[in-house]
Amino acid sequence: MDSPLLTRLAIVVVQLLFTTGDLIARANLRTAGFTASAFWSLWFLVYLTTRSLATVGQLYIFANVELGKSMAMFGAVAIVLSNLAGLLLLQERLTRFEYGGVSLAVLAFLILALAR
Repeated sequence: MDSPLLTRLAIVVVQLLFTTGDLIARANLRTAGFTASAFWSLWFLVYLTTRSLATVGQLYIFANVELGKSMAMFGAVAIVLSNLAGLLLLQERLTRFEYGGVSLAVLAFLILALAR
């Protein structure tokens, strides 16, 4: 990818797809349980499609960006999106100490990703 901004945007979009798949699976497996019949339903097809699109996007990024930097960005974006989803959609609350740890983890990933 030529543009660093476009690369970062692609990483966010791909990670949003992965997080969406995670939320779909979490919601449906909580109600249906982890049984064979749970995987023969429409939600699982949507989950597989979402994850497949995300995987294709991730492979595209891997083909065009240094692996270490792209994985560091994926890590930072995954932590931020997971915590936002937990807070806004699932009403999960962490302590200040835990949010401090999350912030340090994101900062570490960003330093790795943005260092020249």
